[in-house]
Amino acid sequence: MSSNTDFVQYIADQCAGAGTITYRKMFGDYGIYCDGILFGLICDNQLFIKPTQAGFDFLREQDLQAPYAGAKDYFRIADVDDRDYLSSLVRKTLVELCRGTKRKKM
Repeated sequence: MSSNTDFVQYIADQCAGAGTITYRKMFGDYGIYCDGILFGLICDNQLFIKPTQAGFDFLREQDLQAPYAGAKDYFRIADVDDRDYLSSLVRKTLVELCRGTKRKKM
């Protein structure tokens, strides 16, 4: 089952405090981005965020699940109604994701 576009837009709106949120349809569901960086997936009307230590430390409840068969585990976020909480989680996740993607100067 794929995600409802109204739910996807709701999640984007809820995370908007973190930066510019966009999403893109991928394999029947959606990838969700903040300032151009993929930080999560929306699958079957559920939000999954890439696992990071910062996210683990911040989350009220850690629930690691695969968003689809064969995928790596992501944090499944059950409470998507707290806008400030989601925006903070996305910001903390991005800091750590960006730290891991810096390239060496040549």
